[in-house]
Amino acid sequence: MSLLRSLHTLLIALVLAAPVVLAKDAIEASSATNPAPAEAFSAFDRFEVARITMGAPWAGQKPNEAALVNLQANLDERIGPWLAEVNGAATVEGEPRVLRIEPYVAGIRFISGGKRVFAGAFAGKSRVLLKLRIVDAGTGTVIAEPEFYQHAAGMAGAYSFGGADKAMLARVTSLAVDYLRANHAAAVGGPTGGE
Repeated sequence: MSLLRSLHTLLIALVLAAPVVLAKDAIEASSATNPAPAEAFSAFDRFEVARITMGAPWAGQKPNEAALVNLQANLDERIGPWLAEVNGAATVEGEPRVLRIEPYVAGIRFISGGKRVFAGAFAGKSRVLLKLRIVDAGTGTVIAEPEFYQHAAGMAGAYSFGGADKAMLARVTSLAVDYLRANHAAAVGGPTGGE
């Protein structure tokens, strides 16, 4: 009777854990390409970038908070030259049009280096979905809201002791900055990084 009871308990645990395991796959891009913004970014005179934000349920989890710090550092490194270039252009008379870029983490599952060392590929794959809310600061009109997705496979993360997980963060910020550059002269859209 105890074997039957143990199997029953195991079955209940598996049924209760299934939604949690399946929810890991919910972090992905909605399509392979981002639509073009409502207008080219060159129509604006000045550009501002807010710090990356992250809400529930991802905020407050130690690996995700560490990933947020790395994401911000990667974005600052990659977007700085572009901001200097576009904000250094000739000044205009009158009130300048300001484009505000508000990045936020729309989903993340980051496997820390410690988990990679102890669990290896069994810890699963890391994923991140970064979105940019691009707004005309003067009117509040949303010009675009592109999304960027990247992942790091469990085996790659295991072989690199977490290096692949950190590289994923650099790749997703590169996609975001590439989108900003590509849509400056003309509104053309760009890849999400999703398949």
